[in-house]
Amino acid sequence: MKFRSQAGSSKVRDRGFTLMEMAVVITLILILVAIAVPRYEQMLVRAKEAKLHQNLTTLNKVIQEYSLDKKHAPQSLDDLVPGYLKFIPVDITGSNTWQTEPEDPENSWDPTQPGIGSVHSGSPEVSSDGTPYSSWTH
Repeated sequence: MKFRSQAGSSKVRDRGFTLMEMAVVITLILILVAIAVPRYEQMLVRAKEAKLHQNLTTLNKVIQEYSLDKKHAPQSLDDLVPGYLKFIPVDITGSNTWQTEPEDPENSWDPTQPGIGSVHSGSPEVSSDGTPYSSWTH
């Protein structure tokens, strides 16, 4: 491609990008990455928290269903498998660190044999809103 200067001489310009153009493009890409990565990490945390909430809701619902059907509360989470759950879902820590709470003795099905009333996470981690995961019930 030929360009003519005002003086009438001709210059030949090679095709390609200048160093300045490359630097601008790379800078724009880095800015976009700097914006996207924290948002992606935040979305991963929210997905993990949503899964924990879903697992807690499911476990506590199944404990209630078991208690209503059997007329006594389950003695362990393993009592829920296979009749009510295919498997015990994992806690957000990646292992089964569920902490069970006993049922209320005044409202228990069998006061001589109290069972599980509810479950919560045993994770020591803190959620994105600042509350400990272990305080979540469902």
